Amino acid sequence: MQKTIKYLQYPATRDVLFVFGAGTSHPDGVPLQRDILPMILHDEAIANSEIGKIFIQFIKDNFVFDEASYEYPTLESVFLFLDYFIRQNESLSKTYPNSTIHEIKEYLIKLIHHIVNLNTDLKSSFYHKFWDAVERHNTNISVITLNYDTLLEQAFEHLYKRVGYIDYSFHLMNYEKSKELSFFNYWINPRQPIETDKNENPVPIKIIKLHGSLNWKYCNCCNQTLLTPWDRAIDLNKGKLTWYSEKSNENFEYICPIDGTGFETLILTPSFTQNLNRQVFTQLISEAGREIRLAKKIVFIGYSLSNADVHVRALFKKHLQPKTEVVVINPRRNKSLELKYQSIASNTEFINSSFEEFVDNEELQNKIFFNK
Repeated sequence: MQKTIKYLQYPATRDVLFVFGAGTSHPDGVPLQRDILPMILHDEAIANSEIGKIFIQFIKDNFVFDEASYEYPTLESVFLFLDYFIRQNESLSKTYPNSTIHEIKEYLIKLIHHIVNLNTDLKSSFYHKFWDAVERHNTNISVITLNYDTLLEQAFEHLYKRVGYIDYSFHLMNYEKSKELSFFNYWINPRQPIETDKNENPVPIKIIKLHGSLNWKYCNCCNQTLLTPWDRAIDLNKGKLTWYSEKSNENFEYICPIDGTGFETLILTPSFTQNLNRQVFTQLISEAGREIRLAKKIVFIGYSLSNADVHVRALFKKHLQPKTEVVVINPRRNKSLELKYQSIASNTEFINSSFEEFVDNEELQNKIFFNK
């Protein structure tokens, strides 16, 4: 088939901007935030690992929980406690000097990464149906997701090249053409001219992962991010991001091919003192602001607008345009949820539906994918 070089361009406005919360990935087994700490405390693999033992002991020494009544401290409260000592540069005790507090916070981030990743290897029929609906109804959409998992991107596979390309909206090391990075050049940059079949007209689709992703690896030396679509594992004994070699049947640590530094996780923790200063998050917030301003309609699905997500509320208060339609799709409508969204947009429309019901409801899709 004859090939041609095309430059993929975005329309001047976006018909629909989707905002996905935990309710879109939970049907596939990805835990809700309130369940992550209990899972960490009772997971056998974590309990037998080096970083798991240290973290679990820290929780037992400093918090009280009741398994029978399912009463546990929130992740926000644990992070706030840790962040207090880090910000004050104080030690908690002889057992927990300030340096150990720093380590325990990093361990918690890696344990969250591990727990969320447990079901991410599965295929998501719900996200698959979502992308089918995009192809069927309207490809002029973008997505802001607050989820770390990669189920959304994995489900895009059947549309890749034929219908479109994923644009993560920031520069990846994978785009570099240097010799050191040649092994990772498998991800196509949709913001540069691409080679495609002459009779195909793919579109770029932004997926803005405001809280980071399990398959992003950050180098704190060169300040760049590597995308590893299929590798999300963490060694729970060493706390290192790893990849598996079928040839040698071993796990190897991911290190930066530019400077040899060990990669770090790149996920934003559920805390009231989130660190938004990393360049990647700064870029993603700016890009999200542009998408909000350009959107004719914004559709929130499975998102409770958590009080810890102050930066998300600020984004929409700053950039949401008066004429933009705002729709909230959530199976649990209550006054608290209504007030949160109405503080952002007084004209918010609420639809009682789960994500699973939405992707099977053609009538609702017709309403959502097109503007009045």
